[in-house]
Amino acid sequence: MAKQKHMAYDRAKPFVAVIFLQSGLAGMDILSKVALNEGMSNYVLVVYRHAVATIVIAPFAFILDKKARPSMTVPIFTKILLLGLLEPVIDQNLYFLGMKYTSATFAATMCNILPAITFVMACMCKLEKVKLTNIRSQAKAFGTLATVAGAMLMTLIKGPILELLWTRGRSMHESKGQSMNHQEPIKGALMITAGCFSWSTFIILQAITLKTYPAELSLTVWICLMGTVEGTILALVMERGKPCVWSINWDTKFLAAVYSGIVCSGIAYYIQGVIMKDRGPVFVTAFNPVCMVIVAILSSFILSEQMYLGRVVGAIVIVLGLYLVVWGKSKDYNSPTQLMDEEIASNKQLTDEDVEANKFPNHSVISPDPSSKGITAGDEHHQGEKNKKEIYS
Repeated sequence: MAKQKHMAYDRAKPFVAVIFLQSGLAGMDILSKVALNEGMSNYVLVVYRHAVATIVIAPFAFILDKKARPSMTVPIFTKILLLGLLEPVIDQNLYFLGMKYTSATFAATMCNILPAITFVMACMCKLEKVKLTNIRSQAKAFGTLATVAGAMLMTLIKGPILELLWTRGRSMHESKGQSMNHQEPIKGALMITAGCFSWSTFIILQAITLKTYPAELSLTVWICLMGTVEGTILALVMERGKPCVWSINWDTKFLAAVYSGIVCSGIAYYIQGVIMKDRGPVFVTAFNPVCMVIVAILSSFILSEQMYLGRVVGAIVIVLGLYLVVWGKSKDYNSPTQLMDEEIASNKQLTDEDVEANKFPNHSVISPDPSSKGITAGDEHHQGEKNKKEIYS
């Protein structure tokens, strides 16, 4: 019974971790949007976010990774520089800039192409096992496409309003943000798409880096530190002559920087690294559209927003797609419990062989000579008598 509970817990850990990750990202979207609407520079937000993550995670990495942290080499440091540039600087800034040229809905929809991009890049880098003739590989491919389709369906198609008990009689909550510039949708779409490619490249490179630098906490600190330095350089260039943008008070801007830094940079990078070592990068990104489902559910409770049929249908499609991906990847790894059971079985087999050998210490197994033509009945009887004498001597 205890063994079954341990196995169930071991299998559930990646799912719980990735759902926690998406919940944290959903909270970041809300806080960051409010901070940006209040006039906070996206370049400054990126810098403060990763500075907070570096300060908070560094002590844990110094203590917990003391024995597991390998020595730093030039190739590893080069990868860390790229990691700090790809997601903390390029992706996050392109996302907010693209939103200015389109709309928040369009930007959120575009970001849901991340699982498909990561799946293709993982296949190209041979980080994902794919055989088109295998049904599990087909499930992973169709499941990835289904998550993207469900996220787009949830965003673009509203449908009729579903009257829920806790939202009945209340009007839909409408946020009053800054006006968006819709005159350059192509430019905005290109920025968001480039950001998604940068994000996918970051995830793939993180999985590759962990093979030579298997210290998740230390790698997280290095990424956040490099993101802070590189983001500061970019912010000084883009916001030159505007020293007031760096001022911050005890308000939503401060909360957005602290929350996104600790949860969505420090903890998120660490969780991604741990999950990718066992499940691969596709497993992490396949759950990315779940963030939209979490936002829709929480907003219906907390903000009393109306629930639309399109959102419900999209959520169902996402769940089905995730099930296909998880089922397709269920044979791609061995859990620690499975590895432990195999080791125990192997040790037990060796022990049984030793016991059998100790029963007859002088007994030797006689195998027929390959060069001999055969053994007659008389030879077999003579050989049996000889073996008996050897055993009882």
